[in-house]
Amino acid sequence: MTDASQAALRRAEKSTIGFLSAIFAVRMFGLFMLLPIFAVLGTELNGATPLLIGTAIGIYGLMQACSQIPFGVLSDYFGRRPMLLIGLALFVAGGVVAALSSGIYGVILGRALQGTGAIGSVIMALIGDVVSEKNRTRAMALIGMSVGSSFIIAMVLSPILAKWLGLSGLFWLTAGLGVVAAGVALRVPSPDVRTSEPLPVRQRFAQVLGNGNLRRLDLGIMFLHLTMTASFVVLPQLLKQRLGLSLEQNSLLYLGVLIGGFLAMVPLIIIAERRGAMPIKRIAVVLLIVSEVLLVLSGATLWHFILALFVYFMAFNLLEALLPSLVGRAAPAGTRGTAMGVYSSSQYFGIFIGGQLGGALYQWVGPEAVFAGCAGLGVIWLLVLHGMRELPKLDNRVVHLGPGVDRGQVAQRLRSVPGVLEAVVVAEQGLALLKVDGKQLDEAALEALASEVKSG
Repeated sequence: MTDASQAALRRAEKSTIGFLSAIFAVRMFGLFMLLPIFAVLGTELNGATPLLIGTAIGIYGLMQACSQIPFGVLSDYFGRRPMLLIGLALFVAGGVVAALSSGIYGVILGRALQGTGAIGSVIMALIGDVVSEKNRTRAMALIGMSVGSSFIIAMVLSPILAKWLGLSGLFWLTAGLGVVAAGVALRVPSPDVRTSEPLPVRQRFAQVLGNGNLRRLDLGIMFLHLTMTASFVVLPQLLKQRLGLSLEQNSLLYLGVLIGGFLAMVPLIIIAERRGAMPIKRIAVVLLIVSEVLLVLSGATLWHFILALFVYFMAFNLLEALLPSLVGRAAPAGTRGTAMGVYSSSQYFGIFIGGQLGGALYQWVGPEAVFAGCAGLGVIWLLVLHGMRELPKLDNRVVHLGPGVDRGQVAQRLRSVPGVLEAVVVAEQGLALLKVDGKQLDEAALEALASEVKSG
């Protein structure tokens, strides 16, 4: 590749990462705005009860969990951009339904409809399509930071906006932000994955669910978001009750520790890219456990909370960056969208379970039980990681072979080429989907084999 081509590729990657980060940030900002105010303003809705208010908050995560896999699978067939636009349209429609509702059941319906627009798996698959392996972890880190920034900004602005707009106005605002995100999505590159990942659904699910590394990563993201949700069911109340901090002061505290944790994470990300992700991942899980133990011991001292949250956000941001990058490496050839769908569903199930578990432990046992339970889950996560080896940095490659090829024979010959680790032949389309080690790949041998198969 020439220097000019490499420069063009870098520019394309940067713009794509920027667009996808913007979509995530705008959409998540619209959702996060409801968190600090809905439990209060929701009581004004007709038929509202504490249980139904909790349902309105949690139904979004449940629907996201149920919809991520279908969106990931469909994006493998119909392309990433169409599914992005469909997901954002559902998000906008849900915001309109909730804005027009005067009762709690209408809001629940609107929140459920918003949750069905599950584009997280599509965005992560798109990053895998268009961002090179060496830049993928950084791309995930930037998207994670954009989501974190949206969370903090929303927490700061939400009480002010709620005073001006009311609950209905906030839902109208979320719908408007969804329209803005759809406009950004129109500028995102749309690679033709319909021919690069055309495996049958059953075959893709069998490969994804049967992969031990992917199961570990899916369980990891579920644990990460379970502990996050459970912890933050308790933290705002503790900061208010024990330290006397207002909601606005809580937001400023989160802002400081989030930025500090992100800056502390950057050197570890660089080390992970150069020397391997698995040791850094284990360190991050240990830091997560340490942060939860510090929260158990925090008492009523401000600097204890600051230290615990600093360690927590450093670990959380690090894991948010590493895990999806590892999923991209572990996914068998032709299954990235499906693998990301399962991964994203695991994440949202973690959010849903974490909210229920955190609330139950807080109500029946006490706040320290929540943090202790999260630390215990972190220990289980470490045990799950035992024996998981470093995943090689592989590239995906599509080779055109022509129609009528012998699936089994050609796949075996492709796997014999130095540097080709996986080969799946789709005879109906005359394609081979490969996962290759770019440093060891014998390009000449691969081209010669492809030419031989085409001609003969």
